Amino acid sequence: MPDISARPNDRGVRSHYVANLDDVSRDWELVLRESHHRMKNTLTLLGASVRRDFTRAGGPDMSVAVDRLERRIVAFGRLYQLLSDNDDLSEISVGAFFEKLCGALSEAVLEPAGIRCEASVESGTLPAWQCHRLALMLTELITNAAKHAFPCKNGALIRIEVVNREGSWLCAVADNGVGATGPLQGAGSRILEGLARSIRARMHGEAGQGGTRVTIAMPLAAA
Repeated sequence: MPDISARPNDRGVRSHYVANLDDVSRDWELVLRESHHRMKNTLTLLGASVRRDFTRAGGPDMSVAVDRLERRIVAFGRLYQLLSDNDDLSEISVGAFFEKLCGALSEAVLEPAGIRCEASVESGTLPAWQCHRLALMLTELITNAAKHAFPCKNGALIRIEVVNREGSWLCAVADNGVGATGPLQGAGSRILEGLARSIRARMHGEAGQGGTRVTIAMPLAAA
């Protein structure tokens, strides 16, 4: 005779498995939404840069403008490659990864806008999926600061910090622009919140006359 008492447990295991699959599906959907959002924003920035350069350029300056544009496009390519979770590594070197990310963001987004970038990244390792999601969050925060924090570009600076403190990775983006007057809103903020939940991270923002600082705290035990 079949063991009837085992059936509820079996159903529980199946339900748990289906729930996990649903979570994975939602996570991938979130990453895809962020990818589309990032593509839209970066193409907007690139389009504005092209219009600005080629409007000003003329004669011999045209070659210089084309060279600048080519370097920016290459930098955007490096940025997308870093943000794509398409490698076979189970773990990623935090120092090497985020230094490359900050370099690509600086060349593709910040330098053309007249914004300096300073980065301080500690060594260590993280699971690849966590590293890529943190990268998506940092990219959103940096791009948002570049778009909104500096109505006057003189002395514009964005600092990125990635450090390991007391069982957590702390990732901060700080600017010396106009302080944010309220919480982030729109698609970018919803994606940030979803990505934070997916890695069990917390976000904290501070704003004032000296600029805005957003810190992401992610426990090392996040899974």
